[in-house]
Amino acid sequence: MSEKVQGVRGMNDVLPEQTFAWRHLEQSFANCLSQYGYQEIRFPLVESTQLFKRTIGEVTDIVEKEMYTFTDLNGDSITLRPEGTAGCVRACLEHGLLHNQQQKLWYCGPMFRHEKPQKGRYRQFYQLGVEALGIAGVGIELELIAICKRLWEQLDITNVVRLQINTLGELSERHAYREALINYLKPYFEQLDDDSKRRLNKNPLRILDSKNPDMQSIIQKAPKLIDVISKPSRQHFLAVCKGLDALGISYTVNPFLVRGLDYYGHTVFEWVTDKLGSQATVCAGGRYDKLIEQVGGNPTPAVGFAMGIERLLLLRETIAAEQFKEPPPFIYFIAVGDEALQQALVLAETLRNAEHQWNIIVHTSGGSFKSQFKKADKSGARFALILGSDEVSQRQVGIKDLRHSEEQKTIPQHELTQYIKSQLE
Repeated sequence: MSEKVQGVRGMNDVLPEQTFAWRHLEQSFANCLSQYGYQEIRFPLVESTQLFKRTIGEVTDIVEKEMYTFTDLNGDSITLRPEGTAGCVRACLEHGLLHNQQQKLWYCGPMFRHEKPQKGRYRQFYQLGVEALGIAGVGIELELIAICKRLWEQLDITNVVRLQINTLGELSERHAYREALINYLKPYFEQLDDDSKRRLNKNPLRILDSKNPDMQSIIQKAPKLIDVISKPSRQHFLAVCKGLDALGISYTVNPFLVRGLDYYGHTVFEWVTDKLGSQATVCAGGRYDKLIEQVGGNPTPAVGFAMGIERLLLLRETIAAEQFKEPPPFIYFIAVGDEALQQALVLAETLRNAEHQWNIIVHTSGGSFKSQFKKADKSGARFALILGSDEVSQRQVGIKDLRHSEEQKTIPQHELTQYIKSQLE
């Protein structure tokens, strides 16, 4: 026997008993975004490596250590997308969607990062992303946060997620803050962990985002960006806070919530939970007015967010008494004999045509009446429809309500649809 081929580490299969929960989440997301006038966009899993180097930055962990990059048969360097924003923006620019236009878009699909696999963090992971392009001002930022809140309500996780917000101000303000932060951290150099030492001169704002418990006392005493931003930047942030109050959305200002990339500015936000251990962030977003210019477009305001499907499902699984499960079949056909099976297939199509919401299984793999009844009962079906040689010759069908202790009945096949409907009244 040949050795079994195993899946790639950190890239998980989603099995049939899990896919209903995935579809439910994805459909909830699509329906919610439709209410707000957002449209779906789809773009490739692979992009030119240069796109991510230009947008994410060559000195970031993602580009340096986590991207799946390879040279294709044409000698071009391409990369499995580690996030969705860059590809979305590239597609919009390439197809002229941002020429004097605003776009409100969403997407859903797999992303890839070569990280250490652990619960809630995988090498192939799925994201739901939203991007509002060409829209300036506080209003769109508030709308995106409101979208998140509405989705949490639909998923019944409102009570276990919390909103954190901060402002990054303007790029010039962050540059001044960057120098102040470096000067503050230098005396603590020997106490910094290895990642923070590496980031000190390259990307010091990312140090504030460290989850290392040994770093927290140093971080908590660091200067705060919100204390050094300009009056217009502060007014922008205060308007966000005021809008959240008006919407009835609770939040906490986290002065150490940052982004290490220059294209981010002003409002950043995260939805976090204490139910998933170290993988506390379930959604992250913010304004990135400088990104589109970095990809080759004109200066364009933009804001967006992304949330991880696996983490959301894991969160709901952790707290919910009932999980999203595929509903059982409504009807299970039991057929013994070739002619009976043929009639069962025809009747099943007739019923599906009459009632599209009826979930119908036809037992096609043979066996005795007894064995098929056991499978029908185990399936959770409401009704078993029975066809044997007698029913076939008389154009009848047996019917038994498996969830109520009623006797099996036999009715003409042409009355089947109406009879089932009458039992539901």
